[in-house]
Amino acid sequence: METLSLRTTAREQLLDVTEELQELVARKGWTDGALVLFCPHTTGAVTVNEAADPDVARDIAVNMGTIVPRRGDYRHAEGNSDAHIKTSLFGPSMLLIVDGGRLRLGTWQGVYFCEFDGPRDRKLWVQWLPG
Repeated sequence: METLSLRTTAREQLLDVTEELQELVARKGWTDGALVLFCPHTTGAVTVNEAADPDVARDIAVNMGTIVPRRGDYRHAEGNSDAHIKTSLFGPSMLLIVDGGRLRLGTWQGVYFCEFDGPRDRKLWVQWLPG
């Protein structure tokens, strides 16, 4: 298993990790198979979405606050219940295809680490599955 170390800079942020993942694939010489990504944090998640326009990631992060507001009918004492809910909506893991040493993503797609309780130092675990 490999670990990506990440540093987020805002409470809610979608951090594009596509390049770091592609560099890991190249460095390890992985050619055909899949990557399993897993976020070991209860207030962080992973997703794939448009990476060509940075406003998309911004819009997702900002508008998640409308869907799940920071203040609400929450009992969790730490005051970050919204972050836990947002993480559950996105999910902690994903499977990505690697073909010919390249991540197989759509034309506009990128892979994001989703921060919902930052800024923090975070980890993203990566497991290689040979094809």
